[in-house]
Amino acid sequence: MSRIGKSPVTVPSGVEVKVDGNVVTVKGPKGELTQEMDSCVSMSINEGSVSFTRESDTPDHRAKHGLYRSLVNNMCIGVSEGFKKELEVVGVGYRANASGQRLELSLGYSHPFVIELPKEIKVSTVSEKGKAPIVTLESHDKQLVGQVAAKIRSLRKPEPYKGKGVKYVGEELRRKAGKTAAK
Repeated sequence: MSRIGKSPVTVPSGVEVKVDGNVVTVKGPKGELTQEMDSCVSMSINEGSVSFTRESDTPDHRAKHGLYRSLVNNMCIGVSEGFKKELEVVGVGYRANASGQRLELSLGYSHPFVIELPKEIKVSTVSEKGKAPIVTLESHDKQLVGQVAAKIRSLRKPEPYKGKGVKYVGEELRRKAGKTAAK
């Protein structure tokens, strides 16, 4: 059996898990998420935990066994605690401003980027003098937060010489020496 798939998902207090055919709905204090499941994986809800079983040992069914367990686990964590990604905008003159669901980024191009964020995501920016601006994305949907963070990062990926660009907080960049090191 899948090591991930066979471990049960603990349901936090205040979170409600429902199954309607192939659709799983998880409801909690931060919101509600739904996920459609394949029929090869069945789900059973016990008191305070959810366990998953698959119908056969084919590689496809084994992969989906772990996948759906992880998706439901992330849904339970998301609706109870939420997920958060922090991006750092590194570079001279690079700015980030958030107002409502709009994020405006000045990344050294001739024009600023204005991004309309989905209503499920809460965005905030922190700009301190002498430090790189930090953009914080928060939501109950892990996939959506990761996708939006990756989209923002793709606007100006960090370059290896000076490290300028949009990077995740705590991300280690592989730095290069440059021309003067060749002598």
